[in-house]
Amino acid sequence: MLIVHVFVHVKPDCVEAFQAASLDNARHSVQEPGIARFDVIQQTDDPTRFVLVEVYRDAEAPARHKETAHYARWRDIVAEMMAEPRSSVKYVNRFPADSGWDYPPGI
Repeated sequence: MLIVHVFVHVKPDCVEAFQAASLDNARHSVQEPGIARFDVIQQTDDPTRFVLVEVYRDAEAPARHKETAHYARWRDIVAEMMAEPRSSVKYVNRFPADSGWDYPPGI
């Protein structure tokens, strides 16, 4: 498992559009076999800040994800919405067990 937190700061007038594009990307991303979770979370005290929590089943899954049409669409749509370049931090899983990261059926 590889967990990536992507930190995104968007322009204030782009919050709704960024959220819509990111939710569309997330809904498609969780259909990929190499992705266990793909969460879009928004900071409560500053709604211009988001974190994408991407949980990949293996080290090759991020590269496969970046080859998808939905990722390319998201990347291109949100490029001008950023208040600053996005950053990321990579983590390894310690708990719960790798199987504990999967969404329940129907999500």
